[in-house]
Amino acid sequence: MTTSEDMADDPTGLTGVVSSASLVLVGSLLGSSSKLVERVIIARLLPPGSYGQVSLGIAVMSLGLTLGIAGFDQGIPRFVSRFDDERDRRGTWLTGIALSGIITLVVTALLLFRLDWVTRTLFDDTASRLATLFVLAIPMLVGQQLGVGGVRGFENTIYRTYSRDLLYNGLRLGLLVAFLVAGLGVFAAGYAYVIAGAVGFLAIHYFLNRLMSLRGPVRTHPRQLLWFSLPLLFSAAVTKLLSQIDTIMLGYYLSNASVGIYDVAYPLALGLGVVFSSFGFIYLPLTSRFDASGRRGELDRVHKLTAKWTVLAGFPVFLTFVAFPTDVVGAVFGAEYVEPGVGATLAILSTGFFVSGMAGYCQNALSGLGYTRSILAVNVISAVANIVLNVLLIPAYGIVGAAAASALSFATLNWVAFAFLYRVARISPFSRYTVKMYVLLPLLLFPPALALSTVLTLNLLTIPVFAIVAGLATLAVCAATGCFQPEDEIPLELIEDRLGVDIPLIRRYIPDEE
Repeated sequence: MTTSEDMADDPTGLTGVVSSASLVLVGSLLGSSSKLVERVIIARLLPPGSYGQVSLGIAVMSLGLTLGIAGFDQGIPRFVSRFDDERDRRGTWLTGIALSGIITLVVTALLLFRLDWVTRTLFDDTASRLATLFVLAIPMLVGQQLGVGGVRGFENTIYRTYSRDLLYNGLRLGLLVAFLVAGLGVFAAGYAYVIAGAVGFLAIHYFLNRLMSLRGPVRTHPRQLLWFSLPLLFSAAVTKLLSQIDTIMLGYYLSNASVGIYDVAYPLALGLGVVFSSFGFIYLPLTSRFDASGRRGELDRVHKLTAKWTVLAGFPVFLTFVAFPTDVVGAVFGAEYVEPGVGATLAILSTGFFVSGMAGYCQNALSGLGYTRSILAVNVISAVANIVLNVLLIPAYGIVGAAAASALSFATLNWVAFAFLYRVARISPFSRYTVKMYVLLPLLLFPPALALSTVLTLNLLTIPVFAIVAGLATLAVCAATGCFQPEDEIPLELIEDRLGVDIPLIRRYIPDEE
């Protein structure tokens, strides 16, 4: 964690962003890896149709979860980070829990009441028991997310890593394996989510209680919290619809087996999203704090650097997924899932996530600055585009059409958000260093990688080797072409401190302060 002395030496908070992001990245990678391992286990032990049913169940649960959270996972950290009095902080958390709890109960009841219609519409056969389990997990997961929001307001990353990334994800994976071995089949995932969600809820609030006592006098601010969070309810619902509508519409138009084939590519591409979201955990409260203290101008510098670092970290994975997509799917999920179009699906989705990430944390910046209505407008534009594109492309092109619709929509989402952000705050991801890196990395590294893919087939052992080589090549291109800048000393020093080693060569390519 960043000390007050560190913050004094680094008034922009860049050290805090990078230090926290490194911890969140490790935790997120562990959490994302557990989800990927979960999908691999289900795909390996169950046929594509059953795997598709689990994917649809998770999609329905995710939509209900987003509605139940109602934007308070963003509102709680924003206001907690602005208050100094514990009564205000406790009141903010309690108000969010109470209002979200009411909404969650309504959403859960409606889903249970209309469950037969949901299963008839989306599933190949009756799967009401499976859908029921995923719906019952919604209240526990909502409570867990709001607890994470409270911890986030204290700009604390370690407790989120312990409770959600490690405990919740690890327990869910362990329960899944145990239930599959016990013969529960397709229902194993549902039971795992319910139990792990309840444990994760208790754990995050135990840690939140260590940051502030959850018992004691409160001073609530319901009007401010509602005014800020409700637009986020709609924008978050639209965003979740954006990420799940392809799965749901595939279930409507095609078979559950097609959903299963598509949903082996999607979680792989989502690995890029994990890298891009790591800095975002601490970025929102930092933005809010800078705005409250009248230091909005410094955010442009932070935005440029975080956009650059996330692209730098994600490019080797992006290069691997685009150059060897079919090899990656076959190595991870097995030959049964190497169907026509699955490689193109992974490459297209990865491109969408990567292009979106190049704009930086635009929605986090808008949220921290209080422009929640702009976020809503951005999400509505992207969601409408996604639905229209899915309706047009899925019947004609199947899973590849769904991938194209999602990729275009995600790219539209963040770049339209950038347009709003630039208009209201003149914050941009572009500097001479980022522009040079954005152009030269693809231009210099894609041609040899694509040429290599025509003569080389990767397997589970050689994929990490190629990714490491791609990472070294990425650093070499940045060093040789002058993409590094003085502020890059910050992440380099933090990495060296954490690893306890000196990283050779790179430092000589980082220029001194101008």
